[in-house]
Amino acid sequence: MDIWMVEKPEGTQLSPESIHGMLWLQTHFEDEYWEAIASKQVILSTQDAKLLLTDAHQAGIQVNYLPSLSIAGK
Repeated sequence: MDIWMVEKPEGTQLSPESIHGMLWLQTHFEDEYWEAIASKQVILSTQDAKLLLTDAHQAGIQVNYLPSLSIAGK
């Protein structure tokens, strides 16, 4: 797995998990964001995350996208 994307209430967390994932993300974001990406502190809008996911798949990057989980009331 190269990249994890996890939906959260505030957006989709981006988490590079391999050197290939990180290098690929560096081609999509400016230098000033690389440290935040590497430390898994980036939250994208759902729309932007889905666009990035499509682009990653087309580039052969393995992405695991986890939708948000909800817990039913008791």
